[in-house]
Amino acid sequence: MALKIRLARGGSKKRPFYRVVVAEATAPRDGRFIEKLGTYNPLLPRESKERVKLNIERIQYWLSVGSLPTDRVARFLGEAKIIDMPKISDKPKKSQPKAKAQERLKEKKEEEAAKIAAKKEAKISAEAPTPVEEEALEKITEEVTVETSNEAEKPAL
Repeated sequence: MALKIRLARGGSKKRPFYRVVVAEATAPRDGRFIEKLGTYNPLLPRESKERVKLNIERIQYWLSVGSLPTDRVARFLGEAKIIDMPKISDKPKKSQPKAKAQERLKEKKEEEAAKIAAKKEAKISAEAPTPVEEEALEKITEEVTVETSNEAEKPAL
């Protein structure tokens, strides 16, 4: 007989309220259960002590007998330091785009990177001096170097 510690929904429409129960794995979600172990009220703020209530002693007993918690209940038990905090996967594989969509996204990113690189090149080339400006800069630097070399040749008075 496989046992699970899971949530059983109660409450009215759009006003959920859950009981933390231990039940057979084959039993319906809101159906027959063996024992009520606590409650969960998702409508209360996260900081509220009344949001999740657990009977820790009984939960430890059922865990020692071999019942397994569901993902949500395991998170509650991890926050209560009853068990180790379970690893929470952020991205399930089901929700990832399929192969063709991933290829399109990759091509789109490459195109955007090429556009950004082209803009940078255009900006750099716009800032680069033209050949006429380069000649003027060379003349000015030559004049400056000639003047400084002439000053170095003059004897000190």
